[in-house]
Amino acid sequence: THLITMNQPPLITLPEHARRVVSQLEDHGFEAYVVGGCVRDSLLGDEPKDWDVCTNATPEQVLRVFRRRPVIKTGLKHGTVTVLEQRRPVEVTTYRIDGDYVDNRHPESVSFVGNITEDLARRDFTINAMAYSPKRGLVDAFGGQEDLARGLIRCVGEPDARFQEDGLRILRALRFAGRYDFAIEAETAYAIRRNRLLLENISAERLFSELKGILCGRGASAMLRGFPEVFAVFMPEIAPCIGFEQHNPYHLYDVWTHTALAVQAIAPEPVLRLAMLMHDLGKPACFTQDARGVGHFHGHPQKSAEAAAAILARLKSDNATRSAVVTLVEHHDDALPTTRAGMCRLIGKLGEQRVRQLFEVKKADNAAQSPYAQERNREPLLEARCLFEEVLEQHGAFRIGDLALNGRDLISIGLRPGPAIGRILAALLAEVQDGALANTQEALAARSRALIAEEENS
Repeated sequence: THLITMNQPPLITLPEHARRVVSQLEDHGFEAYVVGGCVRDSLLGDEPKDWDVCTNATPEQVLRVFRRRPVIKTGLKHGTVTVLEQRRPVEVTTYRIDGDYVDNRHPESVSFVGNITEDLARRDFTINAMAYSPKRGLVDAFGGQEDLARGLIRCVGEPDARFQEDGLRILRALRFAGRYDFAIEAETAYAIRRNRLLLENISAERLFSELKGILCGRGASAMLRGFPEVFAVFMPEIAPCIGFEQHNPYHLYDVWTHTALAVQAIAPEPVLRLAMLMHDLGKPACFTQDARGVGHFHGHPQKSAEAAAAILARLKSDNATRSAVVTLVEHHDDALPTTRAGMCRLIGKLGEQRVRQLFEVKKADNAAQSPYAQERNREPLLEARCLFEEVLEQHGAFRIGDLALNGRDLISIGLRPGPAIGRILAALLAEVQDGALANTQEALAARSRALIAEEENS
């Protein structure tokens, strides 16, 4: 967990391009502070990605101050100008307060103010509502530094008002808490749950972006377990999983708790964590109990894959992510091959990268199961992984394109063009994978003649 100590006054070192922008404004008689995320990250000892500046200069005055610099009029009506200093962008925004939020997302208007504290008061969370000036030091009117020290996400002012201004802040709270493995302050947490239906007004693209950020945080599992009803607003498919007992010796937890733990058990990459989030969504619909009361979930990978496809389509995921996640979900419960031929066929079907990901998915799934299941599955998983690496090292034939002979070669041997070419190549691949045939042009050509003869006689 990222925590800061407060016994030293904060010293934030600005990079040269940000320092120049602040100095230029100060040299012209204006106040200027770096603000928001760059202050938060600096206090946590992280390297900020972007440096934003706020100032009491109006946008027109900012344009005059930087008239000799490349400037982008990013959002003049909202008070923002982007200055390119040393070819790096710095957003410069005039102190402002927001007007009414008509769509629970964007202010209808802004009013410029002359006071930094008023500007900070409109921001979402205390850890993002701090400003720093090399000349005047840290401005922290809302306890952001203390909340960083305590590892707490807390709204600035009244939480309901903050979320009703911008519904996306609900997921931003979970993302920041997940990213830093922070807790969410009680009143802020209650307000998140009370206002969760505001997420219905947020665009699919923004929901998906925040979801990936939450899933890839160090505290992802805590967010999923703590706020399932929030995620269910835009992923109703998860609702049946919450509290659904599995009645199975392979599992200690209900479906949703298992899911949350499995998410945390895999590398923080969007495809992998989305796959774990969705891998068991089909379980409640497939649940049966046998005469001994043991629960079974026959067919749940296919149902889960269908749910994953529906969610990712609704959230407007890119096609590559959707395809990868759905494939991993569909195959997550497959028995892994124990033979060289079987492993070759799996690699041929899914591709090397997807099989590597499938091993990670299976390992994470197993890590969130009962000790009995973990013990039972550990060795087979290790053996399959070794077999996979061994097959790759031997450069086996995984697809028809890996054969040392192709369709043109078959035609030159005497086979007429047509569907028989595909059938013969598939038969050759199967024999090579089974180890019955060497993947050399001579061996394949000799075997092809026999197969062509069989084709012609059939």
